[in-house]
Amino acid sequence: MVNATNVLGTALTPCCTDPMTGFYRDGCCNTGAGDMGVHVVCAQMTAEFLAYTKAQGNDLSTPVPAFQFPGLKPGDRWCLCAARWQEALEDGVAPPVVLKATHAAALEHVNLADLKDNALDGN
Repeated sequence: MVNATNVLGTALTPCCTDPMTGFYRDGCCNTGAGDMGVHVVCAQMTAEFLAYTKAQGNDLSTPVPAFQFPGLKPGDRWCLCAARWQEALEDGVAPPVVLKATHAAALEHVNLADLKDNALDGN
């Protein structure tokens, strides 16, 4: 995780610390051997995406106190599974991304041009 890079080839920046995101709950979309879902795409939640992912069986909007998960609302940023973001893109509901906070490992699952087309922070 030290010296992690983003999809632009520069230093990975934090995605969000309120709520605390990331597979390692360090605020960054870092990944490693234990991250089977590859939680590397820093995305800003939309109501449309939250409804979509809930319908797919991954409810990100309902709080789960046992896991200290507050539930997400539109505007929150979260490290998404690369495959779920790609699936949402194909279904026309991909949330916007923060390129500087999206881990380079995302490029193994999604196209850089698609990320840039959906970026909040330009290219």
